[in-house]
Amino acid sequence: MKKSFRVVSAIAAAAMVTTALVAGATASNAATVLTISSDLPLQGSSFDSNDSTNKAIQLYLKQIGNKVGKYAIKFKVYDNATAAKGGWDDAKCAANAQAHVANKSEVAVMGTYNSGCAKIIVPILNQAPGGAMTMVSDANTNPGLTKVWNPGEPDIYYPKGIRNYARVCTTDDIQGSAAAQFAKSIGIKSVYVLNDTQTYGQGVAQAFTTEAKKIGLNVLSSGSYGEGWDSKQSSYEALFTKIAALKPDMLYIGGIFDNNGGQLVKDKFKVLGDNTAVKMMAPDGFTGYPDFNKMPEADGAYLSFAGLSTELLLKNAPNGAGAKFVKAYKAAYGKDPIGSYPIYGVAAVQVILAAIAKSDGTRKGVTNAIFSGSGITIPANQSVLGKALVISTLSGDTLAKDITIEVVKGGEETTLRAWTVK
Repeated sequence: MKKSFRVVSAIAAAAMVTTALVAGATASNAATVLTISSDLPLQGSSFDSNDSTNKAIQLYLKQIGNKVGKYAIKFKVYDNATAAKGGWDDAKCAANAQAHVANKSEVAVMGTYNSGCAKIIVPILNQAPGGAMTMVSDANTNPGLTKVWNPGEPDIYYPKGIRNYARVCTTDDIQGSAAAQFAKSIGIKSVYVLNDTQTYGQGVAQAFTTEAKKIGLNVLSSGSYGEGWDSKQSSYEALFTKIAALKPDMLYIGGIFDNNGGQLVKDKFKVLGDNTAVKMMAPDGFTGYPDFNKMPEADGAYLSFAGLSTELLLKNAPNGAGAKFVKAYKAAYGKDPIGSYPIYGVAAVQVILAAIAKSDGTRKGVTNAIFSGSGITIPANQSVLGKALVISTLSGDTLAKDITIEVVKGGEETTLRAWTVK
């Protein structure tokens, strides 16, 4: 199957940037106008979710009058994907990092969606003239960005010796462990692990594999993060024929749907059977993709999300700031946000804006507001996540360790339950 993806043309991309900048045009005539940005893949299968994130941020800024404290706020959109790759691109991430630094009015970045892209951008922002520039991610889950993981991590991302990166979602050491524990809870005894050979996919597959072995599951794949699949292959039938001989109860797919996940899932179904014959589970790299959810072969697949799904957010705080925002989003755009990360995008912007309000309006000041003193806490009554959001001044991680287990049913992601790692 030819991998389908949605391409944003140069004209459309320019229009999005123009629209984003207009969002700040109505701000009051404050003495200082500051720019915040998003850096997300806007081409490929993840377009829908990330476009929804940008729209959510624009709406939130409009709600607060495009102003925080004494500063007027403009919003600029960066695309880190290419049509050729149908997803994030190393060179584009590096170019965007230089563009962020060069834009003198820009003080902070909301992003990235992919951990591998963040690992390219963060060190460049860390060395920005005049002080490290802040990035706050809605979706990066690879542990190495903030904690000891692979050799040299996380220090290699902070060449100036100071932190400038934070995130509002939890990490894959938590997500992978939760997925393994959930698998055991539903009776899984053996599992084969795949990864997409990228930073995120290998990280979450490694966490799953480690925990699966620890709790007594029979991991049939070899290596610390299972077997990699080549995103450029046209067929995976040979791979699954090999796996079929081992008779696994479950296939765990560590990676992102953009990396030919559609063909992988189709061939799994063709060789191993549906998700009652051999269960399938994937991390949040497969969440927020309407193309995946609508595949007949995806029905019954389990997913994990490194946070609270929008459904749980509404259930836990039906009258909270998050529920009110989701209602406003639907009124503004005629439909709910796609996936759960758009709300986390707004949460990341709330952290950035709180830091700006405490700062002197410089990049250094914004970064210091997050990583020194009392840091940043978004109170529960203001947080779009429906609960207090606290960022560690030491690591930049959220103190929350929320995980949601979902199941694809009838072409939709549906929440099964929240999961607390044991």
